Amino acid sequence: MGSRTALVEDLMERFPHVPREAVFKEDLLRGGVAFDPSALSDNESGEVKPKSYFIFSFDHGTLPELGEAALRRPPEEIILTGGPYDLRRTVVSVRVNPASPYRVAADEHGVLGLYLDGRRISDVGVPPMPEYYRHTLSNGKSVMEVAPTIQWGYLIYLTVFRVCQYFGAKEECQYCDINHNWRQHKAAGRPYTGVKDVEEVLEALEIIDRYDTAKASTAYTLTGGAITKTVSGRDEADFYGHYAKAIEERFPGRWIGKVVAQALPKDDVQRFKDYGVQIYHPNYEVWDEYLFKMYCPGKERYVGRDEWHKRILDSADVFGARNVIPNFVAGVEMAEPFGFKTVDEAIASTTEGLRFFMSQGITPRFTTWCPEPTTPLGRTNPDGAPLEYHIRLLQAYRQTMEDFGLSSPPGYGPPGPGRAVFSVSSFMDSLPARDTVEEAAETAEV
Repeated sequence: MGSRTALVEDLMERFPHVPREAVFKEDLLRGGVAFDPSALSDNESGEVKPKSYFIFSFDHGTLPELGEAALRRPPEEIILTGGPYDLRRTVVSVRVNPASPYRVAADEHGVLGLYLDGRRISDVGVPPMPEYYRHTLSNGKSVMEVAPTIQWGYLIYLTVFRVCQYFGAKEECQYCDINHNWRQHKAAGRPYTGVKDVEEVLEALEIIDRYDTAKASTAYTLTGGAITKTVSGRDEADFYGHYAKAIEERFPGRWIGKVVAQALPKDDVQRFKDYGVQIYHPNYEVWDEYLFKMYCPGKERYVGRDEWHKRILDSADVFGARNVIPNFVAGVEMAEPFGFKTVDEAIASTTEGLRFFMSQGITPRFTTWCPEPTTPLGRTNPDGAPLEYHIRLLQAYRQTMEDFGLSSPPGYGPPGPGRAVFSVSSFMDSLPARDTVEEAAETAEV
């Protein structure tokens, strides 16, 4: 039995309260997966929904290093089921790593499977090409370019500003490749719109609404790089907010509206609310004071950690605590050269941050760190954080939620193993399932 298999099975045995599906999912998210040519898509002309590169690369290599996977994109996500571990349905965002011990390939019958150390460990499902991806805007742009969907079609991801005004080594977050991702797609000649026109966004949403007859798309997220000055003459609140206003006027109540932006002053946050945004994600990135300064130098320079946290708490007065959901990048706590040296220290620090926010009724969520190689932390930490950190974080996260009587945050689809669709971490897979009546009531409330 290969060493990676042994490690995964040891963690499943040591942490039996963490769903076994989440153990595999976190390992795939932190370390990536390789794709046999038999498992790649035919891009937008095929039957499989291809990876859209909706904001970051989320790959362990640059496009030129990915081989055929750069020409024939892998699927946007994969679903794991069955196999020797009897995995329940698990949606995983695709992060390509040609050197990964995990590999997706078709067997002699053409059936896709996930292989670890050469052993088939699960069946693999891929997202079918949605009908709305088969239609273009009047100017010829694809829906996938303007309004891609992720989380198995649950979320429309509107990256309306594809670069960040925190620029250069002294300002960029040290784990973030948004600016490089923009550059590599432009260099490859791919369509990758820097600032999306609001009318293009509305036209793409009209196509989605027309052809998404099952109403699988339930929410949209407005996001992009930080704005320290202006874009198209608008400050950050007005820039992202004016898209929300246009969407809500054209499609009132069709989707849950979310915005990922900096932690802004309360008056700016109120503008988001006035524009029709329902959920606010002022991401705090990493909890530890020293690591925030070292890994988020632009955020520290322009706002500062203490003020950032104060603004998050203040925003609960506008949106309500349940609808303020800041993200952190799980794993950078252990990144060299400044990160914690032990899993115990890293978990203690992150849990302190969880308790700080959850004690106020605010429920953070997290994205599993993918060490992209063009970032400073990716270059010095190609293997990311240990898998044990990610598994213990899931345990600590659920326990902290229970300590403060909180349930899964709104706008993320159903929680629970076998039910969750949130694809870039396992926090929703690791929470208790809720009945459909509860979920419907909360969606209506939002």
